[in-house]
Amino acid sequence: MSNFSKLSLGLVFFSSLAIAGCSEEKKPEAAEVLRPVKVAEIGAADEGRALVYSGSVRARKQMDLGFRVAGKITERLVDIGDRVTPGTVLARLDAVDLQLAVRRAEADLASAEKQVEISTLARRRAENLASKNIAPQAELEQSTLAADQAVSARQSAVSALEQARNQVAYAELKSDVNGIVTGISAEAGQVVAAGTAVISVAVDGEKEIEIAVPENDIAQFRPGKTVSATFWSYRDLTLEGKVREVSGSANTQSRTFTVRVSLPEDEQLRLGMTGMITARTDGAVAAYSVPLAAVTEKDGKKIVWIVDKAKGTVHSRAVTVAGFADDGVRIADGVKPGETVVAAGTQFMAEDMKVKVPGATTAEAEGKTQTAPASADRS
Repeated sequence: MSNFSKLSLGLVFFSSLAIAGCSEEKKPEAAEVLRPVKVAEIGAADEGRALVYSGSVRARKQMDLGFRVAGKITERLVDIGDRVTPGTVLARLDAVDLQLAVRRAEADLASAEKQVEISTLARRRAENLASKNIAPQAELEQSTLAADQAVSARQSAVSALEQARNQVAYAELKSDVNGIVTGISAEAGQVVAAGTAVISVAVDGEKEIEIAVPENDIAQFRPGKTVSATFWSYRDLTLEGKVREVSGSANTQSRTFTVRVSLPEDEQLRLGMTGMITARTDGAVAAYSVPLAAVTEKDGKKIVWIVDKAKGTVHSRAVTVAGFADDGVRIADGVKPGETVVAAGTQFMAEDMKVKVPGATTAEAEGKTQTAPASADRS
């Protein structure tokens, strides 16, 4: 073999080694799989499911006032929002017919008075004649009975006159209490029957909030229970109220129960203000809320997957479920505030599995990201 041939073979051999070495350098290192996960951080413990219902502030006592006699309203003297006191005239009726009834009663009384005088004279005459044995005893008894009847008729006429005068007084609708006019149901010119509500007055004094509670929560409200009241008009105002009354039957249309909550006296309260009543469920224990998907089962026990942010791994932990909340599951034991749990995809988790938490990368992942381009450059 010539020297030229030997040189050619050597070049081919070294070229093959170089190509093989370059191929080995180009082969990327297999990166460890990091499974992305959705996580949730454990917050502070709550005190149980909060029952929140809205209602309006109203007076504990509200009176619907109406005339005690029928008639045509001639004038209304108050408007909604006006303050009234005992004796304030709210409205008036046309009292002409009532005044005529008074005059008739006065005439009837005058006639009864005359009849009493006549019957009294007749009785005296009969007594005088009977004492002289001129008139029979039966005539005396008859005149005495007529006199007694006349007296009774006079008493009846007196009562009728008093009643007629009262009817005239009833033509004025007056307030009996201190309060605020909250409603008007009739106007001047309208004919109303006796007892028809004309003016509504909220009585000064205790105030309350009326709320409507559905059937599934009504068992949590009982008379005497303490609740919290807040108000849209005053965000910093919180009052402690007490359940005063729970209706015994549901509304036929809404199927809700009316609950009235008494409020303490506060000068900031105004009738009609919107208030929020917050109550806690009975027997509630402190618990931590986690998403529903964060809780799974392992070996017949309820568990969550805790994320170790320092190592980028997960491990399971048994928990005690206290119940359900509006935003997930309530855990009474097994987690602590500040810990992070896997919130979705728990069926893919395994002990010490490497995971990628949103918004954070592990040091190992960062190192692999930096070394991969360096190998490619050498090739």
